[in-house]
Amino acid sequence: MLLTISTTHQPATDLGYLLHKHPGRFQSFELSFGQAHVFYPEVAAESVTAAMLLDVDPVAMVRGKSRGRRENGLLDQYVNDRPYVASSFMSVAISQVFGSALAGRCKDRPELVNQVMPLVAHLDVLPVRAGTQMLHRVFEPLGYDVQSTRVALDERFPQWGDSPYYSVRLSASKTLAELLTHLYVLIPVFDNEKHYYVGDDELEKLLSKGAGWLADHPEKDQITRRYLRNCPSLYREALSRLVGKSDAADNPGLDDKQERSLEGTIRLNEQRYRCVLNELVATGAKTVIDLGCGEGKLVRELLKHPQFRRIVAVDVSVGALEIASKRLKIDRQFSHQQDRVELLHGSLTYRDNRFANFDAATVVEVIEHLDPSRLSAFEKVLFGSARPRMVVLTTPNQEYNKVWETLPAGAFRHHDHRFEWNREQFRQWAERVAETYGYKIRIEMVGTIDDQLGGPTQMGIFKLD
Repeated sequence: MLLTISTTHQPATDLGYLLHKHPGRFQSFELSFGQAHVFYPEVAAESVTAAMLLDVDPVAMVRGKSRGRRENGLLDQYVNDRPYVASSFMSVAISQVFGSALAGRCKDRPELVNQVMPLVAHLDVLPVRAGTQMLHRVFEPLGYDVQSTRVALDERFPQWGDSPYYSVRLSASKTLAELLTHLYVLIPVFDNEKHYYVGDDELEKLLSKGAGWLADHPEKDQITRRYLRNCPSLYREALSRLVGKSDAADNPGLDDKQERSLEGTIRLNEQRYRCVLNELVATGAKTVIDLGCGEGKLVRELLKHPQFRRIVAVDVSVGALEIASKRLKIDRQFSHQQDRVELLHGSLTYRDNRFANFDAATVVEVIEHLDPSRLSAFEKVLFGSARPRMVVLTTPNQEYNKVWETLPAGAFRHHDHRFEWNREQFRQWAERVAETYGYKIRIEMVGTIDDQLGGPTQMGIFKLD
């Protein structure tokens, strides 16, 4: 993996003083997981480029020097993208190889530390599984111009599809310490994985490196959560110290059962809710209807966020609504909380005026429970009659079923599923619905992405054109 930093500051050779690396030398540094090589492919008075090439040793990874990494399968420790993409390995290399520059120290030219200069950082290759919109949401509030180019899995085989990897160019006028700090914190956020144990020391690193910018960042919730590898207790403590305990309590959190398993793997169900919630928050929706709410797990997360002023939960099962009412403890809530939520008994395949006039509708793991012959009725009810400004809908990706060895070939994940679509089938359905009812459609994958099979859940985000 490669990181380059360029400047046209005059004289451009000042970059060498700040990095504490002589432009005329090729230098190598031993790291616990491989080597970092620093060199200057361009040196001139007008422009200088410094490069750090990180060579990760996969054998060292397998031998346990990267013990914090979660394994996703029997071959995961041998077959993965760790040696090739920017990740927590890159952050560690930045801190160890460019430690003085990261800390804002320059012994020979201390006056340069606070010098704002035009800087361009180029990352090859960054995993951006959440889509390029996340790149812009994370970097642009910090003043960066963001450009990205998707890297093909293999140009010889276009049928393999798109990759989640991007070549990313960031440009801004900043001090070098600011640039390195942002890269140090944010690179692992995109990867959402770390190669070492995440504990209290990581929380302190985040608070230290995030001082002065993270508390005011509009994506501070997601940055904090992903940097701390979805550890609930660490996330909540970090957020409370960043923005105050009262604000932290209002942000979407994880339930008590998850919190007790501090280092446990986040379940797919929770990942779905988090992704749906992120989409709703990003659009500024204030009224939400959850169609097929089940036992109210998503509603519980929505209630934790003050942005959502009205939340209506609908289900065809009276029993599920009764369980939801008990879990949400609506009768024990303060009056202002009770006024925000309403449970309705209703069907998704019959027109209902109560479904109208909402900013957003969520349909999470629901349509696969409908008979295929009833899908057209569902489409008319939701997209034709209710017509929310936004719909977030998730459904299983049938191709991913191969990952679960205990699931018989051809079987569905749940006994009540009437169908499960592969990626192409879902894309065709979503594009047809969007075109018919005047929506724009974007499709994302949720969960751990397999290069061949995609993600376990596919999510469609429909917005009125």
